[in-house]
Amino acid sequence: MSAARSGGDRLVRTYVVTGGRSHASRNHFDHITLVSLSDAAGHLGRAQLTPEHAEILDTLTRGAQSVAELAALLRLPLSVVRILLADLMDSGHITTGPRITETPEHDRRTLLEDVLAGLRRL
Repeated sequence: MSAARSGGDRLVRTYVVTGGRSHASRNHFDHITLVSLSDAAGHLGRAQLTPEHAEILDTLTRGAQSVAELAALLRLPLSVVRILLADLMDSGHITTGPRITETPEHDRRTLLEDVLAGLRRL
């Protein structure tokens, strides 16, 4: 990723990172969509990728992340991360899973019971 100055300003502006694009042409990502490496990611080359693309892939080696989490971890605007993810989806490096809020009913009940138990312990 681009180096930052001591004041926190990026040396490379975000429009350069996205190649001047302000939105992805396809593969629109919601901020809570889970993103993970595809099965083919290990076999695909990285030579054509930018440092920001490579950093996203390196972050995803630790496990699936939501689009918003990736933006926070990379310290990039959400709109920029969405464009970079669309590039990685087009190249076959990543895949998406169900949104975080889309969970089976029995998992929701377990989650709510765990939250309630935690609140009671407070």
